[in-house]
Amino acid sequence: MSMQASGEWRYRYVQQKGTLFAALLFILMFIIYVSNHPAGFTPNVVQTAANKATLLAFVAMAQCFVVITAGIDLSVGMILILCNCLASWLVVGTPLQTGLGVIAVLLTGLACGLLNGLVIIFGRLQPIVTTIATSAVFYGLALLLRPTPGGSVNEDLADAFTSTFLGVIPASLVVLALVILVIWVPFSRSVFGRTAYAVGSAENAAYMSAMPVKRAKLAAYALAGLLSAVGGLYLTFFSYTGEAAFASGNAYTLYSIAAVVLGGVSLAGGKGSAIGAVFGALAFRTIGDLLFVFDFDPLWQPLFQGVVLMLAVSIGCIGLSRVRNRLEWFQ
Repeated sequence: MSMQASGEWRYRYVQQKGTLFAALLFILMFIIYVSNHPAGFTPNVVQTAANKATLLAFVAMAQCFVVITAGIDLSVGMILILCNCLASWLVVGTPLQTGLGVIAVLLTGLACGLLNGLVIIFGRLQPIVTTIATSAVFYGLALLLRPTPGGSVNEDLADAFTSTFLGVIPASLVVLALVILVIWVPFSRSVFGRTAYAVGSAENAAYMSAMPVKRAKLAAYALAGLLSAVGGLYLTFFSYTGEAAFASGNAYTLYSIAAVVLGGVSLAGGKGSAIGAVFGALAFRTIGDLLFVFDFDPLWQPLFQGVVLMLAVSIGCIGLSRVRNRLEWFQ
């Protein structure tokens, strides 16, 4: 019995190893950050850091849904930008108008994800090619909505979602936890979630086992678009405006890939979790905060973050090459 329990714990450890590493890395870096911050460990410092990290966390979760299926979505950043621009038009006015605007923004993100999934699944195109093309379309729509920065957002709603809960806990972290509970947990335990993991591990085997492969992949891309839309809403809540920022969209896409790798999600698919991706995003974002606290030269900060991004992706590629080598042993 004890051996069985030991084996079960060992299995769980192997499955969650990446998530645990990302969580410990984030905690260590955050402790260093608040220890060296002029204001120290205060609710205001925690709230500011949480608000900045939440944006990347939502996009990293979006990327995770797709990467688990052995795909990649290079349009998540541009969906975020599109939804930011749309929210600056719609999430205003009376409570009813604001609520309808929020629903419209979320449905737009969902539609963008569905478009990606439909083209990839039924058009049989590679995910990287498809999402590069659709990202250009999404950015074009964002630019059409906001050729110059502008717009506004319901300030009461923005303040409610970016302030603190019970005066201590950042509201953005509460929303992030609720999104994990409402979207990720049910998906990961559903037939579609198990199929998504199976597709990432061996799509042909999943298909031969009569698993709903197409519907699972479509659900993954649709939810990726929805989560990117949530990130777009939060960007509007933070900035109180909309902007078709091409550089920002690309940055969030690249950083989302780094975050999922740091969070233990395999680029080969079939392994990892959105919780790990969230911790990876928090850790990656804390790197920027550390550079600020230690007064790192701003001209060198993009270079340093680029090196971290390269190392993170390299770690994922090393894991992918190991899987391929193991497969070659049996051929």
